[in-house]
Amino acid sequence: MKLKTIRLATLLIIILLAIPNITMAQANVKNKKKPEMKIGNDILLFNGKDLNNWVFKLKDPSIDPAAVFTIRNGVIHITGNPFGYMRTKDTYSDYKLHVEWRWPAEAGNSGVFVHAQQPDTVWLKCVECQLQAGNAGDFVCMNGADMTERTDKSKPFVKKLALSSEKPTGEWNTMEVICKSNTIEVFVNGTLQNKGTNVSVSKGSICLQSEEKDVEFRNVYLDKLEK
Repeated sequence: MKLKTIRLATLLIIILLAIPNITMAQANVKNKKKPEMKIGNDILLFNGKDLNNWVFKLKDPSIDPAAVFTIRNGVIHITGNPFGYMRTKDTYSDYKLHVEWRWPAEAGNSGVFVHAQQPDTVWLKCVECQLQAGNAGDFVCMNGADMTERTDKSKPFVKKLALSSEKPTGEWNTMEVICKSNTIEVFVNGTLQNKGTNVSVSKGSICLQSEEKDVEFRNVYLDKLEK
């Protein structure tokens, strides 16, 4: 009986000593930043369920972003009104970004911002990869961003290289943006539409724009590139 009692007492002491370590481990897990979701080598910027990894900015601060940026059947829906954007909380450099978009009802205007700089302003410093119907693939150098191909410094635009490769309203389009060091290449449905070199910004957040019309996004992810 004494041996059994000693064993039980020893076990109880071990359990009591372990409790602080368990509690500390649980606290450390809670305090850790939520890891990026990955499938293979892809970093998912949109998980198809929520927008927890995004920050929202609207021109009219009285409007609730939840009324502008919503999820329907695993797809991001942006009303386009008021003007603004949603941006990733994290910043990225040297990557290949994949975005799919479509105009659900009427062709309109939107954009994908790369290398977006903080603080958040309605016109933040970044390079916009244009999604405006008929002009998808144009660059817009916003709020001081620049590149060699912007030869007319009085205008922020760098026109696309080829004829429009966009699909009709209601069909899904694919944009791939390759950001490598200070170079940006944009492909629309597999066609190289633009290339910017000596870009003045090479790291920042990624944004999806709200402007004018309803637009939908899906399959938003990136692959990191070797530096």
